[in-house]
Amino acid sequence: MAYLVRNLKLLITKISSSNTSSSQIFPRVANLQSSASPITTFRILNTFHSPTCSFRSFGSPASESDNDMVNHQGFQMWSNGGGLFHTSACIDPTVVVEVGAVVHPKATLGANVHVGSGAVIGPSVTVGHSTTLGYNVALSNCSIGDLCVIHSGVCIGQDGFGFFVDEHGNMAKKPQTLYARIGNHVEIGANSCVDRGSWRDTTIGDYTKIDNLVQIGHNAIIGKSCILCGQVGIAGSVTIGDYVTLGGRVAVRDHVSIVSKARLAAISCVTKDIKEPGDYGGFPAVPVQQWRRQLAAQRRNWKDIKNS
Repeated sequence: MAYLVRNLKLLITKISSSNTSSSQIFPRVANLQSSASPITTFRILNTFHSPTCSFRSFGSPASESDNDMVNHQGFQMWSNGGGLFHTSACIDPTVVVEVGAVVHPKATLGANVHVGSGAVIGPSVTVGHSTTLGYNVALSNCSIGDLCVIHSGVCIGQDGFGFFVDEHGNMAKKPQTLYARIGNHVEIGANSCVDRGSWRDTTIGDYTKIDNLVQIGHNAIIGKSCILCGQVGIAGSVTIGDYVTLGGRVAVRDHVSIVSKARLAAISCVTKDIKEPGDYGGFPAVPVQQWRRQLAAQRRNWKDIKNS
């Protein structure tokens, strides 16, 4: 804009030396030249209201004409980071939305949230204060608590894997219409997925820590202070208590319950309810002492077969 004004001033100077009046050719430029100050930039101030919050959010520093160019179907550039946000979103002024991130309509971001480049915050999403969202995070139909860390590539709130065979023998999709709810102080590792619910909300309790490449199916409920190591797979409608530890690549079948303070060894598979706290392992998972006896018996049988 400053470059354009400078060129216009030079053009006016050249025209003023001719017989033609510059004010006749460029009446708007003449008015600008006679003004006390040139075109100035300013911040567009918007106030967004929602049932849960009311934040003032600032658009990008730009002139009015520039802002019209950025404002495409209700989206504007966020001044603190350069990402895009919709004017109906509810965003605290302290939020950082990095370049390439998009905040969709009706989303709510609390104080000091950091949204990494490439992240997409969809409608019906609430993010609590001081939560960090990594690069290329995709959120929809979910709520994230306070002081959480969501690492790069995480997807939360997408449809669960639910299908049935209709009267014509075709696979039909079960409606997936509920939410995923993440508690406070939760950390979710890169490229993990948390499905939204179908008959109850998918829920992850406070202080739970989830490693990379973990799949949590629809309707699952995970308690507080749980640890889920890499490549854990939890099927739909599973209920897990508090302080549960699942080692790497543990699999839990659908509609199974695991009591609080249970620990599963790596590569175990839970096929039925675990009702007593303690250590478990194997496929199917059994108490760890029984699992060790099974391994010892298999080793002896293998030696006998090898020596025979």
